[in-house]
Amino acid sequence: MKQELLGQEVAEDESCLTGADEGCGEEDHGDVLWDPHDEQEQAEAFQRAAASAASPGCQKYMERLNDMVAAPPPIPPLLVSGGPGSGKSLLLSKWIEFQQKHSPNTLILYHFVGQPLSTSAEPVLMAKRLTIKLLQHFFCSISGLSMDPCKVLEEFPRWLERLSARHHGNIIVIIDSVDQIQHAEKHMKWLIDPLPVNVRVVVSVNVETCPQAWRLWPTLHLDPLSPKEARSLISAECQAAQVTLTWEQEKKLDSHCRSASSCSPLYVTLLAKILTSAWRPDPALELCLQSPDTLSLYRLGLRTLMDTLRTDREKLVMKEVVCLVCVSHNGVAESELLQMFPDLTWPMLASLLRQLQNLRVVTFSCGLLKFQHLQAWEAVRLEYMSTEGRASGYRERLIQYFSGQLSQDRVTWRVADELPWLLHQQEDKVKLRQSLLNLFVSQNLYKRGHFSELLAYWLYVGRDRSSMATEYFDSLKHYEKSCEGEGSAPQLANLCETLGRFLKDLGLLSQAVAPLQRSLEIRETALDPDHPSVARSLHQLAGVYVQWRKLGNAEQLFKQALEIGENACGAEHLCVARELDSLALLYQKQNKYEQAERLRKRALKIRQKAARHKGSMYGFSLLRRRTLQLEELTLGKDSVDCAKTLNELGVLYYLQNNLDTAMVFLTRSLEMRRRVLGPEHPDCAQSLNNLAALHCERREYERAEELYESALDIRRRALAPNHPSLAYTVKHLAMLYKRRGKPEKAVPLYELALEIREKSFGPKHPSVATALVNLAVLYCQLKKHGEALPLYEQALKIYEDSLGRVHPRVGETLKNLAVLSYEEGDFEKAAELYKRAMEIKEAEPSLVGGKAPSHQSSAGDTVSLRGPSLHPGASPSHR
Repeated sequence: MKQELLGQEVAEDESCLTGADEGCGEEDHGDVLWDPHDEQEQAEAFQRAAASAASPGCQKYMERLNDMVAAPPPIPPLLVSGGPGSGKSLLLSKWIEFQQKHSPNTLILYHFVGQPLSTSAEPVLMAKRLTIKLLQHFFCSISGLSMDPCKVLEEFPRWLERLSARHHGNIIVIIDSVDQIQHAEKHMKWLIDPLPVNVRVVVSVNVETCPQAWRLWPTLHLDPLSPKEARSLISAECQAAQVTLTWEQEKKLDSHCRSASSCSPLYVTLLAKILTSAWRPDPALELCLQSPDTLSLYRLGLRTLMDTLRTDREKLVMKEVVCLVCVSHNGVAESELLQMFPDLTWPMLASLLRQLQNLRVVTFSCGLLKFQHLQAWEAVRLEYMSTEGRASGYRERLIQYFSGQLSQDRVTWRVADELPWLLHQQEDKVKLRQSLLNLFVSQNLYKRGHFSELLAYWLYVGRDRSSMATEYFDSLKHYEKSCEGEGSAPQLANLCETLGRFLKDLGLLSQAVAPLQRSLEIRETALDPDHPSVARSLHQLAGVYVQWRKLGNAEQLFKQALEIGENACGAEHLCVARELDSLALLYQKQNKYEQAERLRKRALKIRQKAARHKGSMYGFSLLRRRTLQLEELTLGKDSVDCAKTLNELGVLYYLQNNLDTAMVFLTRSLEMRRRVLGPEHPDCAQSLNNLAALHCERREYERAEELYESALDIRRRALAPNHPSLAYTVKHLAMLYKRRGKPEKAVPLYELALEIREKSFGPKHPSVATALVNLAVLYCQLKKHGEALPLYEQALKIYEDSLGRVHPRVGETLKNLAVLSYEEGDFEKAAELYKRAMEIKEAEPSLVGGKAPSHQSSAGDTVSLRGPSLHPGASPSHR
């Protein structure tokens, strides 16, 4: 849910709640970082444009578009040209729908550009999005795509040319408002290159801002509405609002709607909206007739709406709301407005937004308030922020709000989206640098694929690539020193991985190894050597060695990642396809074409099967947040669906760090499930498990223990002995017992965890060895050395047989046995074991290519972030 709703990669937080049964996550795009929010924003932009009332002349333009696209190649891009509000987006969306229905063999790639400074207008993000959509259609691996902004822009036309030869039909690329893309002529040079024979490009532009070099392309110009068409639109709006105009009023409108500026579909629609929402049509009509263009009509609409508000407070709120949306990067959320205006009630805000939507000023996009049209944004700027000082004041207000979010434990994608951008607009380099050095802000931007944006911020504050790396290393070191408690280990691992990947993308390969190796060590210790997140660390480390031309090291790491993926997620999971593609590319570099082809075919089959089952990847993901809220309000009676919705809402609020609200929803979900399903149902165990995790987050360990015990009791009776959900609760309750100093109660759970792993993986799997070590360490803490010794020896044999005698896990187990022998007084055996362990440790750099010191923990299931290195007399370590 975190990945789908908030556009963030799911963290391996030990206390994380679940919206469904625990298991493997959704598709991991590997090296390509991608933001579902950006994709959903495009889907909503298309749907919103297509849902608009069709312009009367739309059909004739669609027929002309069909004729132009059907012309024999080669032809340059086609221009759809018109003034502001002339219906370009509407035409393109309707035409896309038509093509999808009547030309199923035609592949359509579209992109709708919003405000000029929004994310949708970023050329690198647009090019990467179109490239990914193209590769996904042909079931190609996207893990090899570059993150370098210049290469992203260069590679899209190359992929288009390469893959168009494999497509049995046409490929149409549609970019709406292409002239609003930042530095369009510079970054869209591929448009002037010859296009492949079966590729057509259609772009829409404002006739006034179209670059001169593009004006020679074949053009479809949208003419103003005829008086008859304008009259039809106004009549439809009045009929929908149950408003009747007099003959005199209709005559005035006919006379007015005859110039090019007053006959655009947007102008006519907005005029009708103002008339039908006014208390007295006559004065409103006279004012409309004095507004010659859409911009002035929008300003009139804002004043008219302001006059209808009853109190000065409502008028101030309206002005503040539209101004905050105007100065934002990608819009403002309702919840943010309610927090910024403490005395603002929900009914007041809802009423205001309803009126602004009716006047075509604002709309909801991905749950954020944005302007419906560029002219609405410009009207607000001219009406309320005619001087730069005013805009700066509103930006400072947003900066203050989002800066306050940094003091909390979690940095949301909204903070990362807005705060650095606002500081950049304010030209405050000092605060911008400080925000970028907040590791969670940079991590959020980077992991959602906004690499070019992050790099641009750093260049703006005057840092080159090497100095960026130095400052990030210092910030990471400071964060690690401040870490307290076991729960911070997953966050530290994620930060290390992000830094390593960022440095790799910057081309600083030698510096990227240390943080990636550190992330791998933490995850192996804090989670499990066979956890899917460990596979991701291995994959990223291998990627560095591929670029570094250390192909032998890379191959071994990719194979380890593949093994973990197959064991944890199954042989047909998409993460397995990712590793197969990576190995295939590696073998191709080594001229091992037969091996590469075999792996690539297997990966292709996995992707094709997943695509058939999954359908649209992001067609509904971010709408889920709003759907859940509405569903919770409308489902009045107790039901299984409503209980599930309450649970998912609780998870959502937890992910937003709103723990009090999360507690309310999770508690209601548990109570409803008990009423509807009975107290012994597995769904009740899920709610109990989630509540326990929430209490752990609040450090209310006694209550968490009670809830975990109840969840475990239900799951033991209801689920199979090796069910993943049972294993999940067993693991977390055992860790909680250990944390609370109750090792006697933890022992039977660790024994059960061992039993589950043996049944799931077989007695000789490395995961079983890990469970043996965990149990052995617990026995050592209870001074039961005689019971710990055979477990260590059994684990050592499994590791040696499955991983080889020089694997790091073998070395760690040898160190544990050395400590145990030392404490038993067998100093000679301890020295022998410790010597062999150190030989393996010294060989590690040649295996993984790094020089980062080992930080293996002696603290148990979670890593000790500042623990000393192991020495004779210390406690044994385990994972």
